[in-house]
Parts: sequence; C-alpha cells; structure tokens
Amino acid sequence: MTVVEEESGKDSGKDGLGDAYVPSERRLARERHKRARARRATAIAALSTLVTGVVLALVVVSAPGWPRTRETFFDGHYAREALPKVLEGLWLNVQLLLVCGVLVLVLGMLIAVARTLPGPVFFPLRVLAAAYTDFFRGLPLIINLMIVVFGVPALRLQGVTVDPVLLGGTALTLTYSAYVAEVFRAGIESVHPSQRAAARSLGLTSRQALRYVVLPQAVRRQVPPLLNDLVSLQKDTGLVSIGGAVDAVRAADIITQRSLNYTPYIVAGLVFVALTIPMTRFTDWVTARTDRQRAQGGSL
Repeated sequence: MTVVEEESGKDSGKDGLGDAYVPSERRLARERHKRARARRATAIAALSTLVTGVVLALVVVSAPGWPRTRETFFDGHYAREALPKVLEGLWLNVQLLLVCGVLVLVLGMLIAVARTLPGPVFFPLRVLAAAYTDFFRGLPLIINLMIVVFGVPALRLQGVTVDPVLLGGTALTLTYSAYVAEVFRAGIESVHPSQRAAARSLGLTSRQALRYVVLPQAVRRQVPPLLNDLVSLQKDTGLVSIGGAVDAVRAADIITQRSLNYTPYIVAGLVFVALTIPMTRFTDWVTARTDRQRAQGGSL
C-alpha cells in the first residue's frame, strides 16, 4: 500500500486504518517560526513601551516647574483625604448612569421608530422627531445642563422639582436620547426591506413586523455604538456638578477650593478612568466579536 503524506502532516498509516494525527516537519517548523515571531514582537513592544515611558518621565521630571506641579497636583496627603469623599460621590454618578442609561435607550428607541414610520399620516411625527434629534445633537451638553438646571427653577412652576440631580439627569437624558435615536435609526434602516416584506407575506402586521423582525436585528447590529454612547454618558454624569450636586467631581472641587490644591481633581479623574476602562474593553470585545461574525457570515 502506498502511504501519502500531505503537507498538513496527515498520515493515512501503513495499515490503512487511519493512525493518530502526526504533524509534518514542515508544519512544526511553521509553528515554531510563528511562536518565535510572537515572542520577538512581544519583547519589542515591551521594550519600546518601557523606553517611551522612561523618556516621558524624564521630560516631565526635568521640567523647570515640576517641583511646583508635583506639590500642586500630586500631593499624597490631599489624595488620601480626597479619595473617600470622591468614592462616596461616585455612587451618585453610577446611579445617574443606570437610571439615565435606561431612559436614554427607551426614549431613543421611540424617537428612532417615530422617524422611520412610513406613510404621509406620520409626517408630522417624523418632523418632530427629526427636529428633536437635530436640536439636541447640535446643542452643547454643558449649555443644555445650564438651561435645565438653572432655567427650570427660575420658572417657579408648581410641582416641578428643583433638585439639581433630577434636573441634571433630565438634561443628560434629553441630549443622549438624540444620539442614541440616530444609532437606532441607522440600525433600523440597515435591515433590508425584504425582511419586512417577508414578515408581511407571512401575515404579520406592520407593527408586528417592526417588533419581531426589524427591531431585533437592528438592536443586535448597533450594540457596539450603543455601548460607546453609554461610556460617554458615564463620563458626562460628572457635569451634573455644575448645579451643585455632590458627585465625585463636586466632592473633589470642594476639597480643592478649601485647600487650593488640585490633587483631588487628579483623584477624581483616575476614579472615572478606572470605572470607564472595563466598559471600554467590553465594548471593544463586543465590536471584535461582531466583526468576526460578519466576516464569517454568521448571524448578528
């Protein structure tokens, strides 16, 4: 019997019964080469990172104003004093993220659906939804916060809250709903019209086709950009401090104004970064997973 050994190293065996897989020498050499290249790339990346860090540290430390900067922005005493208060205020930011995040997703979905409703009878609704998104996407968030936080109490309306936390959360919801609505609308319009037509041919109404066929596909496709918007929302919850709400930023500001030392701001910034990094890495993982599924022709 003739024994045929392929490049992949698959050996049919002398007895023709199919022995255990034995990689060929060529494949083993390729794998060794790949491992060597990976180790070399890792070593080069680590070395370049170390060199870059050392150079940046030397540039900063050798600057003429470094001693004063270190005392003003990196004082250990004020960092230890600020950390507990900043963490206590951070709980307010987390609460705003959770509540506003849910409201933003719901309101954004409703606006997106309103913008995509077909037929002339829904023209006024489409115009209102488009005007909403255009206005709040164009209005800077900081100005929106000032208008809502300071303008609503000035009206002295009966039964309307003047709590800066609630008003700040309202401003965040109004602004981010406009951005999320456009994300949802892009997802809805990315679903091929044949999907809706097929659903209608099976007896589903327009509303049922939208709910059971179009929206599930649209939401799955837009998960990465939605997560990016939530990451941005998490950072912008710190802006509610302009109305007097004692969050992480405001807690740092109180200590800074009393001590004239800016270390608490550094502490608050690092706390926000520590909170944002896991969400960012999760967003990157979801984006990479979605891209792999698209490349492989899998369902989204």
